[in-house]
Amino acid sequence: MIKLGMITLGICWSDGCPRSSSRAGTREPVPASIKLGKHFAVAVALSLALVASSEASQIVDRVVANVNGHVVLQSDWEQEVAFEALSDARDPDSFTSDERNAALDRLIDQELLREQVRPSQAAPAEQVAARVAEVRNDFRKLHPECATDLGWHAALQRYGLTQTALEKRLGEEIQLMKLVEDRLRPSIQIDQRAVETYYHDQLLPELKRAGNSATPLTEVFGRIKSLLTEKKMNELLSGWLASLRSESHILTPKSSAGEQNR
Repeated sequence: MIKLGMITLGICWSDGCPRSSSRAGTREPVPASIKLGKHFAVAVALSLALVASSEASQIVDRVVANVNGHVVLQSDWEQEVAFEALSDARDPDSFTSDERNAALDRLIDQELLREQVRPSQAAPAEQVAARVAEVRNDFRKLHPECATDLGWHAALQRYGLTQTALEKRLGEEIQLMKLVEDRLRPSIQIDQRAVETYYHDQLLPELKRAGNSATPLTEVFGRIKSLLTEKKMNELLSGWLASLRSESHILTPKSSAGEQNR
């Protein structure tokens, strides 16, 4: 899964214990795994600020980034933080400044990738439904009260999200993942020697440290190959995003006047 900003890698061995690359649990930074720059002229942000009024008060939605002419709004940023908090079963208010900025970076990454191919069709409904169920199930493990539809929708409301917004966000994630897969996977070749090297140099020592018996290479060959493929995908994605950034006009409020890109 890509958190757009990251491809999550994971693998389970015969002892039932998860193994993964350095992203297991922590998430391997994507060049990608997907992170984007911050430079914006304050004057532009102010001039493009959008104002929407409600019956009781006035809500200001300001521009927080400009990616090749496409604006990212404060509301987009807040919704991304809420989505990531929901996915991790965290309180959005617990996000540090660095974590919030990383979420903005991922929004910019997503826009850079989306510019490469604007999907003409929505992600398959069954795939979106499966991802929603996955997010809901993970969240329910820490919040059993969300097992019912009433509890789940109440949780979404607490995060400032709706079922429709969640489905839209996950559908876009699926589309971008397909773009990355189609673009990068054909160029990746993992040979037997690479698998054997990982097995002897990393897996066996790890099993030994954990006090587990060695698993035969034949039993884990396919899983190691998949793991190495995903690691290579992250490396290629990082390079691709770096290239896109270097060719793009990216502005955020934190940049000093006149600065562009990172």
